[in-house]
Amino acid sequence: MVNAATEDAEPKSTRPRAFIVTIYGLYAREAGGWISVSALIQLMERLKIDASSARSAISRLKRRGLLEARKVGGSAGYSLSDQARGILDEGDQRIFGRQRAELADGWLLAVFSVPESQRQQRHVLRSRLSWLGFGTVASGVWIAPRHLRQETREVLERYALSAYVDLFDADYLAFGDVAELVGRWWDLDGLQSLYGEFLDSFDPVLARWERGAAGGDGEAFDDYVRALTAWRRLPFLDPGLPPELLPRDWNGVRAAALFDALKDRLTEPAHRFAGSVMTGVTT
Repeated sequence: MVNAATEDAEPKSTRPRAFIVTIYGLYAREAGGWISVSALIQLMERLKIDASSARSAISRLKRRGLLEARKVGGSAGYSLSDQARGILDEGDQRIFGRQRAELADGWLLAVFSVPESQRQQRHVLRSRLSWLGFGTVASGVWIAPRHLRQETREVLERYALSAYVDLFDADYLAFGDVAELVGRWWDLDGLQSLYGEFLDSFDPVLARWERGAAGGDGEAFDDYVRALTAWRRLPFLDPGLPPELLPRDWNGVRAAALFDALKDRLTEPAHRFAGSVMTGVTT
């Protein structure tokens, strides 16, 4: 079982915190953003996370300002903070509304310079650009497909980073093969490997449901939360490059189709299970 001493050695997608974020993203927002402690622990136990580990993860999310303690009808629980709601709303756009660029769209360049005295802001800026899907052309020059332009403006302004960055629409003119260059700007090999891991993990899950070997709302909840938790970081690593610039054996398309199939099959029964727990458990 994951605990505070071993958590950093665990894949992020298996951490209790990651499951809690998925649960809140899927089920809490439509219920006012609040889940009772008892219900949340019961949902986590369905995912084979014990109560002690769940409470520790809740505390960490509270310290980060993502969850806020609140009682509803005498029951202790936690609500999403405004910051957390913003993060989840941004995530929905990328996770459930994936967009792939066309070659004719062109590029977006972010050119930035952050003083050494503001090193922390430089770290935040790089993290935000990576999260948006930018690749690195050179130090202080990052690139993304042009369709990320509006989202980039909004994120840089929201995090008070716009003063450090100049944004440019761009077209590549010379002197290399863009299909080769994107392999330097982004870690496509690493992303290909991550997509492969997702396929290896969840192809058998979909097959189990398709042949009728799985059943029950609780099992659907378990499988869907695990699948979404494993999937949700991948759209942030994938810039949505035009198909012509991707490797011939690119498995991102097949992985996306697998996730969509799991979502279509499991959303309704998983929602029923989560709803029954959230409305039926009292402290």
